[in-house]
Amino acid sequence: MKETLVGLEIKVNGERRRIPRGTSVASLLTELKINPRRVVVEVNETILPRECYAERALKERDVVEIIHFVGGGATKSLVIVESPAKSKTIHQILGDRYVVLPSMGHVIDLPTSAMGVDVEKNFEPTYVVIKGKKKLLNNLKKEAKGMDAIYLAPDPDREGEAISWHLKNYLGNHQNIHRVVFHEITHEAVLEAFKHPTDIDLKKVNAQQARRILDRIVGYSLSPLLWKKVGKGLSAGRVQSVAVRLVVDREKEIQGFTPKEYWELEANLSPQKEPKKHFLAKLEKLDGEKAELGNKEAVEAVTKKLEGSPFIVQEIRKSEKKKSPPAPFTTSKLQQDAFNKLHFSAAKTMRLAQQLYEGLEVGKEGPVGLITYMRTDSVRVSDTAISQVREFIGKKFGKEYLPKTPHRYVSKKTAQEAHEAIRPTSVFREPDGIKPYLTQDQYKLYRLIYCRFVASQMEKANFLVVSVDIACGVALFRASHQSCLFPGFLSVYATEEEEEVKERLLPELLVGQPLTFHEFLPSQHFTKPPPRYTEGSLVKALEELGIGRPSTYAPTLQTIIQRDYVRREKGSLVPTELGNLVTKLLIENFPKILDIQFTATMEEELDGIEEGRSEWVEVLKEFYGPFAERLSEAKVVIKREVVETEEKCEKCGRPMVIKWGRSGKFLSCSGFPECKNARSITTGVACPSPGCGGELVARRSKKGRFFYGCSRYPQCTFTSSQLPTSKEKPKEGEEVA
Repeated sequence: MKETLVGLEIKVNGERRRIPRGTSVASLLTELKINPRRVVVEVNETILPRECYAERALKERDVVEIIHFVGGGATKSLVIVESPAKSKTIHQILGDRYVVLPSMGHVIDLPTSAMGVDVEKNFEPTYVVIKGKKKLLNNLKKEAKGMDAIYLAPDPDREGEAISWHLKNYLGNHQNIHRVVFHEITHEAVLEAFKHPTDIDLKKVNAQQARRILDRIVGYSLSPLLWKKVGKGLSAGRVQSVAVRLVVDREKEIQGFTPKEYWELEANLSPQKEPKKHFLAKLEKLDGEKAELGNKEAVEAVTKKLEGSPFIVQEIRKSEKKKSPPAPFTTSKLQQDAFNKLHFSAAKTMRLAQQLYEGLEVGKEGPVGLITYMRTDSVRVSDTAISQVREFIGKKFGKEYLPKTPHRYVSKKTAQEAHEAIRPTSVFREPDGIKPYLTQDQYKLYRLIYCRFVASQMEKANFLVVSVDIACGVALFRASHQSCLFPGFLSVYATEEEEEVKERLLPELLVGQPLTFHEFLPSQHFTKPPPRYTEGSLVKALEELGIGRPSTYAPTLQTIIQRDYVRREKGSLVPTELGNLVTKLLIENFPKILDIQFTATMEEELDGIEEGRSEWVEVLKEFYGPFAERLSEAKVVIKREVVETEEKCEKCGRPMVIKWGRSGKFLSCSGFPECKNARSITTGVACPSPGCGGELVARRSKKGRFFYGCSRYPQCTFTSSQLPTSKEKPKEGEEVA
């Protein structure tokens, strides 16, 4: 009896499964809700005749492979993906026996007009059909009727799993609803996924649901507070507010930084027998200690002390340094590199990557997915892809560029190893070969991804490093250079670090050799503050701190810029007055929400739900108790942020105050709501239009971009993307950026 309870352990499509003793193949299929007429069953690599399904009892450690039919037959199946581009590519692969339709992203979500979460009933969500999606959903439901099977094929992440779950619930109890998962849209990957469909992963669904509910609670609780205390149209978020804080804190560091003067001293030297071969040597030590020159006087004292002393080569060190190739791209690394090398924003990078993933028309091949899934934090690469790229490297570059064994890269602890790194779906599809079929930006991003992947499996680069110590009295000068012995992966892909290295060769020198001194070259420097964040470096910081996940970086950046908490200035991110104000208010009243370590720990908790280590309701309960308590206090404590001005209301004479709204700050009568007078705050710069008399006002377009327009609009329609100066005035009616 005990044996029966313990049961048997078998493998079904590669996954371990425990079943009761005496379970037949037929009863296993029934338990899995699989129609036996729609599959072929292999037991221990032997195809089992369908008439034997009921007779064949499964045994300990049997290996069962259940293969679903793909293609052939007269029946039809419905496949649902997110986008039209993806549906076109997949239909090309599957053929006419499949109807492939897009859901156009999420179809069901929390309502926009209410929180939609009942915190008293274990955070029970209220889901509604997204506005404008009702007709689409009804069409999907209509198409599903009479179909032999329904395959849900959204992207292979939490969002895709949640879309699949909502679709399944909406379509009803269809007998054969399956989830198919693939990480690249190629013929082989898609067909393999359809041969082995799975069930919806409820742990992923719960992880996404918990994140959505948590962010809704934070947003819907804090945003109205900001509306009441600062101005309407503002928002706060668990991740976005921390991202703004990073930018605000960095700006404070920069503003509070005090530059410190220091000097460097170089000597212009050459071998006595080769006076034209000049090279520079930098002062390193004085009297055996590190040389520190704080001002010009210190430099002059050193040069006077060394005057007349000979320069003698004291020591020459030569060594070889190997440089390993970088791992293939993860989402954050792709966004960083695309920003640094191509000057693409994170949002633009992900938009282009989505197009490359979903499939583009490539000549005779038709629509084909060019890269693997682009939202990933894993650097894992399939064995098949590694074999292909090694074959390619050997033929294209030669055996000396191919390491003896493949490079293996280690992902961070929180990475989802089911995913692969971002790579081309076929290394034999070279960028220049498909360039005619891509837009310029698509080509640039594909080439970046392609070269990084190929480089990741190439041999290391090898450099010769030469360092020469030169004695001069009580001083030690040092000259060095680095030359490339073997380029290795650098012949395909160079990081910014390698791109900045300029070879400055030294002449051949010998120990004890006297040198000709030409002149001292002192240079003044000042210590610099930390640089402002760029989109690339902010994504890097968020990743290193464990804040957000691959799917959140680009939307987070987009949100904080659209909300005008942060603005782009010459490629850098600068906090606005509003961003500083909101961050200060949230830190003072919700320090935990704005705490970087707490936010990172929360991300780990959400990951734990997906991995089955945590229960989603308990995670939300643990967060909500202290948060609700602090929220109640804040509603009483926080005072309205009002900045008084010296200007008087022209309607009632009361002082005007600065307020914030959806379009930025403006002047409002302090007597509001009795007096509703309000007007824009001008820049103080006169409108360049002849005879206008108005002043320019910072305005915001419907797309969220800022421009300057005349305060006398609509009488004067002058606009400019930049604030005019006395040196440079834009032309009237200049197009808004």
